[in-house]
Amino acid sequence: MNISNKIVLITGASSGIGAVMAQQFSAKGAIPILTARSSAKLEEIASGLQGQHAVYEMDVTNTEQVNEVVGQIIAQFGRIDILINNAGYGIFESFAEAPLAHFEEMMNVNYMGLVRCTQAVLPHMLKAGSGHIVNVASMAGKIGSAKSTGYSATKHAVLGFTNSLRQELNRTGISITAINPGPISTPFFDKADPSGNYVKNVAWFMLKPEKVVKELLHAIEKNIPEKDLPFVAGMGIKLFHLFPRMFDRLASGILNKK
Repeated sequence: MNISNKIVLITGASSGIGAVMAQQFSAKGAIPILTARSSAKLEEIASGLQGQHAVYEMDVTNTEQVNEVVGQIIAQFGRIDILINNAGYGIFESFAEAPLAHFEEMMNVNYMGLVRCTQAVLPHMLKAGSGHIVNVASMAGKIGSAKSTGYSATKHAVLGFTNSLRQELNRTGISITAINPGPISTPFFDKADPSGNYVKNVAWFMLKPEKVVKELLHAIEKNIPEKDLPFVAGMGIKLFHLFPRMFDRLASGILNKK
């Protein structure tokens, strides 16, 4: 896909890789549509964009608002070429101490938010016979680790949804991609790891937001169904699937840094 002039709806665009996506899509000549709950933060990000763009306040947990905003975007631009389901957050805590509400809230944002947005956009893509959906999952959706039972479960759900929908969309002209990054140096950890201990322990392994977005753009341009980041983590996942027990013994010390 040539990204130039494509209408790109980005959820969670007010910070982190969502904000970087808006910048890099704009730099490539696309028309980013920035959405998130905070219109003030969105406007701040949008003020640095040179090309055509738009900003909509949208909470992915609000089905009515999601449908309304998607309708407004279609009315304004006539189409949505690319949907980036990026909104999400995590809380790292032991299962024994985690309130049930944390599981429900993370699932509502990370998984059901993605479902709502996809369900709102997909009919327009099917009518057009083209489009690309990108779901930002995580390495946590493939390999669980201590203190991430809630977060990891949401990302497993995202990958299950993505892989199933890919089969349904076969021969429709619509592509779907899962991006599975490891830890990224973003404000995500302000909530996930307020103590800063996890960030300190995995600082050597952390991805730059710009690197993740560059790989995401490449996946869209080349129609790549799934991309694991970084490369060494992707190799670790292959090892895990081949030798799960051995992997757990060898990798638990590396993964359980929270």
